[in-house]
Order: sequence, then C-alpha cells, then structure tokens
Amino acid sequence: MVLLALLCLPYLARAQANYEIQVYGAETVPPQTLMVELHSNFTAQGQQATIDGVYPTYHQEHETVELTEGLNDWSEVGFYIFTSEQDGHGAQWVGDHIRPRVRVPDSWGWPVGVSLSTEIGYQRSEYSTDTWTWEIRPIIDKSIGRWYFAVNPALERTLHGPDVNQGLGFAPSAKIGYDFTRVVSAGIEWYADYGAIGNIAPARNQQQQYFIVTDLNVSPLWEINIGVGVGASSATDHLIIKAILGRRFDWGRHSAVD
Repeated sequence: MVLLALLCLPYLARAQANYEIQVYGAETVPPQTLMVELHSNFTAQGQQATIDGVYPTYHQEHETVELTEGLNDWSEVGFYIFTSEQDGHGAQWVGDHIRPRVRVPDSWGWPVGVSLSTEIGYQRSEYSTDTWTWEIRPIIDKSIGRWYFAVNPALERTLHGPDVNQGLGFAPSAKIGYDFTRVVSAGIEWYADYGAIGNIAPARNQQQQYFIVTDLNVSPLWEINIGVGVGASSATDHLIIKAILGRRFDWGRHSAVD
C-alpha cells in the first residue's frame, strides 16, 4: 500500500525525508549568538522498498546538525548538514540547506509572533529524486498563560528533479503545548503534505503525522525536545522517534568577559 501511494504521488516524497522534524516558533536567535542543534530521527516503521533509486526510509537514522547565527534583533541565518545511517548503506552525507529568517520586531507591538523563513538546498538523489528544493515558511505563534500555539503554513517548490513541474506544494505544520511545570512542557505536533496547491492529493494519499512531544526547559541556554510520531495515512512513515538537543553560545557575552 505504501509503495502504491508513493509511486502514484512522487511529489509527496519531500516530507518523507524526516531530517528536521520541528514546528518553528517566531522568535529569532539574538545577535552575537550561535544556536547549535542536533536533530536525531529514527524511522522505526517506514517505507521498505527502493523507489526510483531512493533508499527506503525503514530503520534509517537521520542526524542533522543545524547552526543558526543571530544577525540582529529581527533576523538570523541557519545552515543544515543532513546525514543518514542505515544497514546496508552505512553512514552517508545527504545534503545541505541554508535558511535566512526575519521576524516582526517586538517594538511593533503585534499581538502574535510573526516571522518568515526561506530555505534552499541540495539533497543527494539516493535520498530524494528532487535534488534541489526551495521552501518559504510563514511562522505564527502565541503564548496564552501556560498554553503555547504555533502554526507554520509552509510552501515548497522543486527546483531540480522530476517534480519541477508540479508547482508549489502545501506542507503545513502546527503545535499545541502546555507548561505543566516551569521545566516540563508537553503537547502535540502535526505535520502534513497535501501535494501541489493546484492539485491537492486525495486524503488517503496525503501525508499526515502526529507527534506526542515533551519540551524540557532546563536552562535558557539549552533546547530539548523529545517525541514519538505516528503516520495517519498509507503514504506516511508509520512510526518515528525524534529528539532535538540544542545549545546557545553567546559570543558577545564571552568577549565582554574576556
């Protein structure tokens, strides 16, 4: 069933990659600060067939390094290094992406956080038939008491590959979280891929993933996110375990101490 869905709808394969599973908040990294993140994602139950030369996702372990530098109070730039490890293929470099982002400054007094990122990059053909892709991601979030809400209605475009003529794809994601204590927050993250905007896929062939997640706010310097996700359609990997470990390095503060 998975094979049939992927053969019929190859333009949905972008979201199968599962290298960086995250719903973005609107806040950007402060200037003179480097955020270093490691995204670890293991597909426990996924696609088991090689399709159009693309390796199966079953039992792939993805390790992604994300480096984000704050430029000023309202902008940042991020860089990704994607890798994959799998029996039979070993450890492999998959590709790199770059992601500049800007946000609405706090001084504007908007009632919600708003930012906009754009991401462009390359991935090897063994991991995606579309080797060059582009994404634009609006980001909206809001905290209300102990509750946190975020939505990322992302648009995707293939720049080189068989799906280049599909036009813009719609791949939204969202998060609802609740602070149980000052340290522990838990919630639900949702990720979807509906295919081309002008040709939305039938429900059974859309990608739908739901993650139960925990965020641990142990320190302002650290970011910790752990989750387990299930696929709700036949075109989606069925069980994924993910973790994000991030550390902030404040270069401005260090130079002041020195």
